Amino acid sequence: MRLPSSKEIASSPVFQNTVGTLGAWYLRLVWTTSSKVLDPPDIYERVITPAIIAMWHGQHFLMPFLKKDTADHRAKVLISRHRDGEVNAIAAEKLGIGTIRGSGAHNGEFHRKGGAAAFTEMLDALADGYNVAMTADVPKVARIAGLGVVKLAQHSGRPIYPVAIASSRRKELKNWDRTAINLPFSRIAMVANRPIWVPADPDAATLEEKRREVEDELNLLTRRAYELADNGSASA
Repeated sequence: MRLPSSKEIASSPVFQNTVGTLGAWYLRLVWTTSSKVLDPPDIYERVITPAIIAMWHGQHFLMPFLKKDTADHRAKVLISRHRDGEVNAIAAEKLGIGTIRGSGAHNGEFHRKGGAAAFTEMLDALADGYNVAMTADVPKVARIAGLGVVKLAQHSGRPIYPVAIASSRRKELKNWDRTAINLPFSRIAMVANRPIWVPADPDAATLEEKRREVEDELNLLTRRAYELADNGSASA
């Protein structure tokens, strides 16, 4: 009898559901055992919803906890159709976040990866009052924002809020997106700022200007989040 390969095991629904469920439990442990710093403290009162929440890939594990535990604060997150994405989707749903499956691509595979359908679904979610979260990076290119989040803001008329989250205790992986594995008993800093609006009929130069604005703001907020997580703050 042939034993299943590691790829077959990792692709099995039982394995993915188990890992996704354990991941959600672990993230709850990190969240509940950690202190939090919110910068600015009144960011929830400032945010104009429904909004597009943009983050860097590799800093996304604690993003489900941005959602307030109220019936009127609904959120969905864009997650790829890749095998790893399935685990992330299960964990997100266990944490009360809806999922939209698909991803962008810079190699002609946009439709195969579900990018077009996911874009339409994100527009529908925003129109229905959901906040939509997504990573801003060009696929497999860390810390370079793509045009996807900008075009979503253009076509939806909703603002982009770049967001960064960091924990004082973490394991940083040496992979393409510099994944930060958040550890329990940390100080967690969540940082946001002003909205970024995109006009409904921008030219190419304006799209690039807004893309760079998202990128610069995410880099600024990321530095601020790590500074607060590692050194603390007067506001908690």
